[in-house]
Amino acid sequence: MRGQNRAVSGSETAGVVTVLPTDALRAPVRAAVIAVCNAANDTDAFHELFDLIPSGGTHALVYRGEDLVSHAVITTRWAQPEGQPILRTGYFDAVATLPAEQGRGHASAALRRLAVALEAWQIGCLQTDVPGFYERLGWERWQGPLAGRGDDGLIPTPDQTGVMIRRVRSTPPLDLTGLLTIEPQPKRIWE
Repeated sequence: MRGQNRAVSGSETAGVVTVLPTDALRAPVRAAVIAVCNAANDTDAFHELFDLIPSGGTHALVYRGEDLVSHAVITTRWAQPEGQPILRTGYFDAVATLPAEQGRGHASAALRRLAVALEAWQIGCLQTDVPGFYERLGWERWQGPLAGRGDDGLIPTPDQTGVMIRRVRSTPPLDLTGLLTIEPQPKRIWE
């Protein structure tokens, strides 16, 4: 998938989706990704984004002309649905579109491109505040309890909401009302 480009249609515009690994993102592109994420979320909290995304991530970058307008990344994490082994999980993160470009299909195009890559994992997972957007792209809301899975046992996350999964061919049967755990990362568990 490295460097593949494809024009995507939106309601008013077309963007070009480029897919690159984290290690191929040079400083100006990383700065643009952080700027898009900050603008989309009306925050400056994404300045640590590349500290949280390990090497080996795959980024979908949507450009309109020379400008980056949307971004999404998939990385490997390890989720465990109750009654199942720990699954190699494609974790989707930093899905964002510049406010002036929202509603034009850019994020959907980025997610569709990464969904093709998701077949290399056993399940997809993400956390969102807008589950309806993801449901129309084939994602399902996790309805059961959630927790981190640390060396000393479970780390309950009772207030966590918006965790969703996406099944692929190798996803085992799931009970969406059971416990779902994931390994914690520095500074976060789900979001």
